[in-house]
Amino acid sequence: MYIIIIGAGDIGTPLIDIATKSGNEVVVIELDEKRANRAADRFDCLVLNADATTKDTLADAGAKEADALISTTDQDATNVMTCLLAQEFEIPAILSVVHNPEHMGLFEQIGVNTIQNPQQLIAEYLYRAVARPAIVDYMRVGDDAEVFEITVTDRAPVAGKTLQEATEAGLITEEMLVVAIERESNDHPITPRGDTMIEGGDLLTVYSGIGADPEITDIFGHYEDDPQ
Repeated sequence: MYIIIIGAGDIGTPLIDIATKSGNEVVVIELDEKRANRAADRFDCLVLNADATTKDTLADAGAKEADALISTTDQDATNVMTCLLAQEFEIPAILSVVHNPEHMGLFEQIGVNTIQNPQQLIAEYLYRAVARPAIVDYMRVGDDAEVFEITVTDRAPVAGKTLQEATEAGLITEEMLVVAIERESNDHPITPRGDTMIEGGDLLTVYSGIGADPEITDIFGHYEDDPQ
């Protein structure tokens, strides 16, 4: 895949790393000379020390052949302008970071896929790690729903029950779905079925329409007031 990445800062740099290691053809546009030179020295890709908000720069980056453009600068105005120019080149996939939530509607109006302020996402993740340590990893879906990973303890209400039994007992509700089960004795994740037994020590990937509230994590043996 041919990817143009705008910005080689805190967000752009790890993105460049991932994209190049995955075997993509990557072109980076970075206005700051020091950042551009650092990216050129570190990564196996073409780096342009130029202004991405000009059409000529995107043309030099091969925008006509690009499969995707991702704008990662810390200025929403720059990201918007770059994405608008990318649309003129008819780049199939255009994605941008949005730092100010008030600007989200603007990006949606011009039809650009977005990711909200990464710093805010990191802050939420760190808070969740402290507030709900039982959650190994999670992703928010919409306003309330979450997909999260959680380890089943030996004393969990669902331990020793099949998914069907846990559902019949009212433990697994209609708002929940066990997506995958990782077990030390298995080399590959288990695709859950009704007759799949949940065991203590299992790492479950769970979708919950109401999020990972305490009443949800209690089901897997993690109690809010538990001193452990």
